[in-house]
Amino acid sequence: MTEQKPVTQTNAKPVPTLPDAQTVTSVKHWTDSLFSFRVSRPTSLRFRSGEFVMIGLLGDPDPKSGKQKPLLRAYSIASPSWDEELEFYSIKVQDGPLTSKLQHIQPGDQLILRPKPVGTLVHDALLPGKRLWLFATGTGFAPFASLLREPETYEKFDQVIVTHTTRDVADLEYSQTLINSLDDDPLIGDLVEGKVVYYPTTTREHSSKMGRITTLLENGTVFEDLGIDGINAETDRGMVCGSLGFNKDIKDILEGFGLEEGANSDPQHYVVEKAFVG
Repeated sequence: MTEQKPVTQTNAKPVPTLPDAQTVTSVKHWTDSLFSFRVSRPTSLRFRSGEFVMIGLLGDPDPKSGKQKPLLRAYSIASPSWDEELEFYSIKVQDGPLTSKLQHIQPGDQLILRPKPVGTLVHDALLPGKRLWLFATGTGFAPFASLLREPETYEKFDQVIVTHTTRDVADLEYSQTLINSLDDDPLIGDLVEGKVVYYPTTTREHSSKMGRITTLLENGTVFEDLGIDGINAETDRGMVCGSLGFNKDIKDILEGFGLEEGANSDPQHYVVEKAFVG
């Protein structure tokens, strides 16, 4: 379960040995290729749910100088803006420069966190609407884990439809566990009741709903399953986070329904996170 209790620290925090260092408080490995972790939050950090920051570790020492350069990557903050800690959700890439090291972190370890949050998957980039679609593949669900625990989401929308597409059923456990916990959340449970629709699909392993979400949107299966007429620019808003190919396909589909892409400086009907692929 992702809503883990903050670690109680009886001793003073260790003196940071890395630039912009934060301390890992908990780690959970969901599958052989996916894990989540929580770290201490800088006291000065303020962010909007859905934004991302740069995190990382020091790389291997240079053979000549012995110096270590930071290995940094963009990671969506999976915890909501009100959380006392920061949560992240990551894939494991065995030969990846960063994740090959990051997947071995343990509570008490430190990592680098640059406290300068940015991103487009925020409420400010959308016009008011009645229904919010959250389209994710893989670890692209991370920013939505933040937004689904943000009270503002339920104050602004009557319904939130979450689609999460992965290859295998086990890859859905993080999103499923989080969504199942929403109703019992002491802060937002009452706000969430009856508003969240979870629509998971798999593309490789057999599950109750097979297929790419793009295909299921194009052939109308999603709308038939959910009992709605379709997507309408007057009422529907969207957020998209996944692979580059997925992002483009969803953009084309949404624009086919008459939706326009927005930004922080120009709120519209839907937004896409372009900083990384999930």
